[in-house]
Amino acid sequence: MNKTYTGKLQCINCGSDSQFEINDDKSFVKCISCGREYPGGETELVKLNVENLDHIKNKIAEDYTKIIIEKMNPNQFKK
Repeated sequence: MNKTYTGKLQCINCGSDSQFEINDDKSFVKCISCGREYPGGETELVKLNVENLDHIKNKIAEDYTKIIIEKMNPNQFKK
């Protein structure tokens, strides 16, 4: 399966997912739209977007479960 899963991190202040200003070591992030600063950097922004990331993880799990079921031998567990 060569499917790509993508999502965008959003500013929890304004909801923008357009662009963030991020320093080189990703320890500080600032929303360009509203100016909200995340002193915890990329780690803080990811934690605040856990619902968005959970949605992507659930979609991956659904897709791979379908693949496994499709490829499974129906007689595999019969004895």
